[in-house]
Amino acid sequence: MKKFESKIRPIEWVDTYCRMVDQTKFPEKYEYVDIKTGQQMFDAIKTMIVRGAPAIGIAGAQGVTLYAQELSKNNLSFEEYKKQLIERADYLVSSRPTAVNLYWAVEKQKEIINKYSTIDEIITNLRINGKEIELEDIAINEKIGEYGAMVVPKSATILTHCNAGALATGGYGTALGVVRSAYANDPTIQVFADETRPRQQGARITTLELVMDGIPVTLITDGMCSYFMKKGMIDMVVVGADRIAANGDAANKIGTYTVAIAAKYHNIPFYVAAPLSTIDRSINSGDEIVIEERSHEEVTVINGKRICPEGVNVINPGFDVTPHELITGIITEKGIARPDYKSSIEALFGDKV
Repeated sequence: MKKFESKIRPIEWVDTYCRMVDQTKFPEKYEYVDIKTGQQMFDAIKTMIVRGAPAIGIAGAQGVTLYAQELSKNNLSFEEYKKQLIERADYLVSSRPTAVNLYWAVEKQKEIINKYSTIDEIITNLRINGKEIELEDIAINEKIGEYGAMVVPKSATILTHCNAGALATGGYGTALGVVRSAYANDPTIQVFADETRPRQQGARITTLELVMDGIPVTLITDGMCSYFMKKGMIDMVVVGADRIAANGDAANKIGTYTVAIAAKYHNIPFYVAAPLSTIDRSINSGDEIVIEERSHEEVTVINGKRICPEGVNVINPGFDVTPHELITGIITEKGIARPDYKSSIEALFGDKV
């Protein structure tokens, strides 16, 4: 199978700080910002300068390293240093509570904190581990792409929602990793991208990276998917996920559930592409997933202009949960889980069960 070469790297550790693409500036600007403190990383995650579950996980790991570097300058005893660092690590998780990758990566860094007995050892190994998480994510995405490409029909038109691409990960992408791998072996593949209100990640980000990589993409608004499905113009759906329960229920950007319902009605395969680190086997179903409520201004304001009257009530959940009954398969770096998901997910974890 041919490999697609994408040069997009949205987040990278450089010496003593993190450099990331500022995704709030798309599509007007494609520019990098240097994150040099733990609080800057918290804010970058919260305000979606960095976004996408795997990329948030990488950012979380590197945020712990930034806190570790800062605290080392405070002349603390080792025990007090360790105590404050773990407190800051836990605080970092609160920046985006739905994305399980953030919790997973921070917990990995906390293992490092608890393993070593000097401040210098902790900082050195946090840097190493954070970089390993970053590079491992790219390799994982490429494997997800390989497995996903196997279920993409020839000349398929793939619908995706939000952005689960190179810019949502360490590089390459999960859902768009499937697209890239499929396109490398079949250049007749094309993508329909949902706009994805209210933050327009599909319009601003998915279209940008596909255009950059030369993959044909058509932008549609969120309400159009069933229209094109009925006309026979969509062959399959591939989306990412921020958290997947043990039974296969998957939380993804708000609007994904609607797409899944439409796909089920039109007998169109609906796949979720995500690394094993996105699967949270500590929760039995999607009912246990915490759904982040985001700023009302994301709905009421577009490009700095208010689009509705003052005083109107707004509810703005950042995610919804697609029930496992609507999911054809969950594409991971270890293979594709299919119903029954509890058993097939456990099988993918193998000796980690």
